[in-house]
Amino acid sequence: MGGNSSNSMMLIAIIVVIAGMMWYQSRQSKKQKGKVEDFRSNLKKGDQVATYSGLVGTIEEVDLDIDQVVINSEGSLSRWRVQAITEPPVVPNYVSDEEFAKEQADKDSASASDTEGKDESPADQTVAEETATPEEPAQDGASAVESEDEANASAEDAGKSEDADKKDDETSK
Repeated sequence: MGGNSSNSMMLIAIIVVIAGMMWYQSRQSKKQKGKVEDFRSNLKKGDQVATYSGLVGTIEEVDLDIDQVVINSEGSLSRWRVQAITEPPVVPNYVSDEEFAKEQADKDSASASDTEGKDESPADQTVAEETATPEEPAQDGASAVESEDEANASAEDAGKSEDADKKDDETSK
């Protein structure tokens, strides 16, 4: 009897999930339909448009009473129903691989020349202080000896923790 109730609960959960997905899809569809209707109702002369069949042009005349528009496509006028009109496709600018590589090289050289003449920001100075090696003095005026002593202390702490880990492993066996 217990297995039957769990199957019923699983079936109810699946139905709820499917109903939620259907509701979400209908909501998205209504939003999209509203955008299209808004676009079509606001058509005016000079707007760039396309048809679902692929004709691209500009609006010459709009007559929403009979749901028709006249499109000028490369000097040719044609009459279309408003329902066939959509937003024009976005045409990306084509850039050849050679042009792209040249632009990237120009950007890289420009950014390199920009960073050469500028002073370091406070954040850069902090990073430089943290990464100072024992041979170099830190930028805040600390001596190399102090930095070396700190590095040795850190190494000793790390060595002690490794020794403690080894002893723990030996005792657990």
